Amino acid sequence: MRHPLQARRPPGRWALAALLAATWWLAAAPAPAQDAAAAPAQPAPPPAEQAAAPADGPPAAQLALPLGTPPAADAGGSPPAAGGPAAEAGPRGAAERAPSRRDRPGATSSRAAPAKKRRGGINPCMTPDPGWGVYDRWSRAPSMGQMIMPHRGGVTKRGGFDLLIHFHGHEALRKEFVKAADGVVLVGIDLGIGSGAYSSAFASPYAFKQLLDSVERAVAKKTGKKRAYVRKLGLSAWSAGYGAVERILRQPAGKRVDALILLDALHAGYADERQRTLKVAQIEPFIAFARRAAAGEAFMFMSHSSIVPPGYASTGETASFIVRQLRGKPRRASRRDVLGLDLVQRYDRGGFHLRGYSGDDKPDHCAHLGLMADVMRVHIKPRWKTPKGRR
Repeated sequence: MRHPLQARRPPGRWALAALLAATWWLAAAPAPAQDAAAAPAQPAPPPAEQAAAPADGPPAAQLALPLGTPPAADAGGSPPAAGGPAAEAGPRGAAERAPSRRDRPGATSSRAAPAKKRRGGINPCMTPDPGWGVYDRWSRAPSMGQMIMPHRGGVTKRGGFDLLIHFHGHEALRKEFVKAADGVVLVGIDLGIGSGAYSSAFASPYAFKQLLDSVERAVAKKTGKKRAYVRKLGLSAWSAGYGAVERILRQPAGKRVDALILLDALHAGYADERQRTLKVAQIEPFIAFARRAAAGEAFMFMSHSSIVPPGYASTGETASFIVRQLRGKPRRASRRDVLGLDLVQRYDRGGFHLRGYSGDDKPDHCAHLGLMADVMRVHIKPRWKTPKGRR
């Protein structure tokens, strides 16, 4: 007697036909993937607090890195931090779904409106390279990131030198930095897209101290000044890089910072999204520094675009909040600025300076990096009086 399963097997030629059909199906190539333009965008990590940050830490800036190549693939880029962008979903990642990529500021889509024409015909995300000025090429001497310094000079007789550490978009910023700087040492650090990678990398005060020590050793080796030391210290950030700055300003070494430059770079979460009230604890270090700058004890420059991100405060909101803490009010302005930026508001008090711009797309975000040349020329050089470097 046959087994019940055997009784259902097809006889002879039908068994052969079924076998051939199954073989063809298994060997056939998979169907082509849906066209990227037509496929629904995959959900991205939400702008939530980072898993490695405190419970009330800053949200991750969900702005795509609009540079030529990702940092990890950039010939001069820094490797991503351990547990970097891929680990940025945060505690809310499984419970909440973020807007699709094309709904986020700085994202592009085939369904989006055509890019607007920029003044001068330059793409702010891919600007021409002006060369290196008096500076050497990137060196990997620092404990994190990389640095450039003048071929010669830039150091006092006692070994003092001035240092600017920039977070996020280091190569794009370098192009603007060398247009005006001629002695300040620049360290550039790229760790990923979200602010969580930057915040995590500097969670321990030892990381920043080690960075400063490594730069001093590198300058000592190049100049022959055995006791080379940082004389003036500045921090700069674009986009998500503010995560590192927030951590550093909370640490003892943060008291050494003389200049702070935020290029469309400060976000915060909402305590109440309907009322659009900010989680003030997240930006307290920036408020404290702004007060120091307004009193003439330090220098601080902030710029903001008109990008409105989903679910967390824009750079315009955080800038306006900080100005209110200084008991000030931005005044309207109208000026054509670099890389197609249009100035719409400003505020100045002591060493604190705010510049607000229209524009809500990816190139508008990139264009804020172009402000660095003027910040160096108009503010930092007269303030620091850095010894000049030379080729």
